[in-house]
Amino acid sequence: MTDAEPRLAVLVKGWPRLSETFIAQELVALQDAGHAFDIWSLRHPTDTKRHPLHDRFQGRVHYLPEYLYQESQRVWAARRTAQALPGYAQAYRVWRQDLRRDPTNNRIRRFGQACVLAAELPGGTHALYAHFLHTPSSVARYAAIMRGLPWSFSAHAKDIWTSPEWEKREKLHADTFGAAFGATCTEIGARHLRDLADDPARVDLIYHGLDLTRFPEPPVRKLRSVDDRFHMVSVGRLVEKKGFDRLIHALAMLPPELDWHWTHIGGGTLSDNLRSLAENLRLQDRITWKGACDQPEVIAAMREADLFVLPSRIAADGDRDGLPNVLMEAASQKLPILSTPVSAIPEFIQTNVHGILSDDEPKALADAISTLAADPQKAAIMADAAYDRLLANFRMDPGIARLSRRLKALCAEGA
Repeated sequence: MTDAEPRLAVLVKGWPRLSETFIAQELVALQDAGHAFDIWSLRHPTDTKRHPLHDRFQGRVHYLPEYLYQESQRVWAARRTAQALPGYAQAYRVWRQDLRRDPTNNRIRRFGQACVLAAELPGGTHALYAHFLHTPSSVARYAAIMRGLPWSFSAHAKDIWTSPEWEKREKLHADTFGAAFGATCTEIGARHLRDLADDPARVDLIYHGLDLTRFPEPPVRKLRSVDDRFHMVSVGRLVEKKGFDRLIHALAMLPPELDWHWTHIGGGTLSDNLRSLAENLRLQDRITWKGACDQPEVIAAMREADLFVLPSRIAADGDRDGLPNVLMEAASQKLPILSTPVSAIPEFIQTNVHGILSDDEPKALADAISTLAADPQKAAIMADAAYDRLLANFRMDPGIARLSRRLKALCAEGA
């Protein structure tokens, strides 16, 4: 990384966050590619553990006021400074229009955070780049208007599918102070955003991919006997869109002759509910809840398991996964995969070739688990195919090179 003053400001929801290591992977790679930037975080960290990637970031991390009343003096001082900026009046008009359509405290907080960001950005800042199309992009957009700077975003999953159409459309149009470009990590997301943009070229498909230098070579797996205990592992937050409630019901339907154990890694708001569900179904002795784990613990669990299970589904509010990095991480260890054909998962896993994509109903999941447990050779062949697909099409480097070029052009535009 260069020692130059940061020319780019990167906005994130929170830093560091274990559930968003794909962002840390990208930012460290951009840093290694020579980009100088600071991180501006909308929230303070809550995770007790850190990923090794977080310690590799060399820039500064600034925390915007998470709640405006907690730092009221800072907010009011920033607003006075922002009001003197040439674009403040226009940013205020844009925000007021947004507030009429979205009269929430969050919308008010976005503008207050934008004032602080615009007031405190270093003078040499040339552009802004926000991870997630909803709140972080709103803060970036308002601040960019105030400062007269170009801005861009990276969209992922929930931010695409739960944001109102008017807001996505305006963030993708030049005449409404939209982003110079937007990156997104799935083909299905890219198609959706291109349909809303004034120019489809404004949206670029850039898969996160996997930095294979961070992972050990896959283990030499001994073909499992069908009589051996069948170890399953899942990694993901305990939230509705991950589908773990249906997986637990599926586990209760497995044939009694199958000796199985399931390990779950991750925290989440549904933890107590799902643990109670498992106890009510008398599965507690067959389940290990490990909570949030760091990368070495996750990889160790994958290397010891016989099947990776991620039963993603679409939540009631429309939230869904994009292309979860954990699927690629499982493939990196030649761990057979069972998932669902939700969102962009089929962009990586072709069912019966690289793994099994099942319906997310418990009976279908139970049948798929039983099939894979009964045919270790087929599971191993699909795991090998998924590893080969990862190497051929889902490495990190091509995407980082493409994103780096776009960000360099963005900074040149704002110079």
